[in-house]
Amino acid sequence: MRLHGDVSDDEEEGAVMDPALLSPSSPPAGAAAAAASRLVVGYALTKKKVKSFLQPKLLLLARKKGISFISIDETRPLSEQGPFDIILHKKTSKEWQRFLEDYHEVHPEVTVLDPPNAIEHLNNRQSMLEEVADLNLSSFYEEVCTPRQLVIMKDPSSIPTAVAMAGLTLPLVAKPLVVDGTSKSHELSLAYDEASLPMLDPPLVLQEFVNHGGILFKVYIIGEAIQVVRRFSLPDVNTYDLLNNVGIYRLPRVSCAAASADHADLDPRIAELPPRPLLEKLGRELRGRLGLRLFNIDMIRELGANDRYYIIDINYFPGYGKMPGYEHIFTDFLQSLGQNKYQRCLSGG
Repeated sequence: MRLHGDVSDDEEEGAVMDPALLSPSSPPAGAAAAAASRLVVGYALTKKKVKSFLQPKLLLLARKKGISFISIDETRPLSEQGPFDIILHKKTSKEWQRFLEDYHEVHPEVTVLDPPNAIEHLNNRQSMLEEVADLNLSSFYEEVCTPRQLVIMKDPSSIPTAVAMAGLTLPLVAKPLVVDGTSKSHELSLAYDEASLPMLDPPLVLQEFVNHGGILFKVYIIGEAIQVVRRFSLPDVNTYDLLNNVGIYRLPRVSCAAASADHADLDPRIAELPPRPLLEKLGRELRGRLGLRLFNIDMIRELGANDRYYIIDINYFPGYGKMPGYEHIFTDFLQSLGQNKYQRCLSGG
């Protein structure tokens, strides 16, 4: 049986960049005047994220647009670095969160992408989808919802009873409850039968599997910009599969490149992208509710129900490096933030 695993944007392959394209962590003396007309972006990212995101094509375009990327030294106070117009980060430690929040209290003029307390909301798969459940998109013919799900905190032996009491239907997708950027937090399993459920490892979230033609839509959000791409996903499950498969299937990991379905020969009814007006309203609603500007939505369309969509995951600062033309969209976004800040300065705000 063909299975495609979770498509994680945190473990991407990136091009090797020329260190000369990056600005030094501390600008040389005499450069302050030249830097005044530039946009300075301090970044605190893992080595893996630096490699996948800060690709040469992004850095070259940024330099042409007057944008400098400066690595933040986490061993030194932020107040001794910069000055920064924007801080771009994807760090999960409590120490970094306090470090950044203390700095922002003193320097509220610096744009932080994104606020640590807002990011924290997406580190738990239970809380991340609560905002979706409260969305009101009734002005559209399309329905957006989340799969029925159940949170299991401990005691694997209790899972069959909990599933029965919740009325969930097999098969079930099992996902770790906590999303912490590690490969383990993206490990998925598919449970076919009740007897195998105690083999799962809490804490986890169990979601009802929804047939969706084996295609997932990754909706990238960068500020107000939205771009959607197709990815191969789990194949549909039929009655034969349910009768002839037992146990827990650990789903293999695949790279984003291998999972791309944008140029695959697909049934047009499956390949059709979600309506643009729906995506725009969805992005606008979630930006406001989550307080985030950099995230993506994993969305599927129920097979045979062209107007019903399910959001199954939301990720902060995803693998933009695999998004076609990301360097143009991202640098435009950074420039817009710089222009907004300039306008506020002019108006005395």
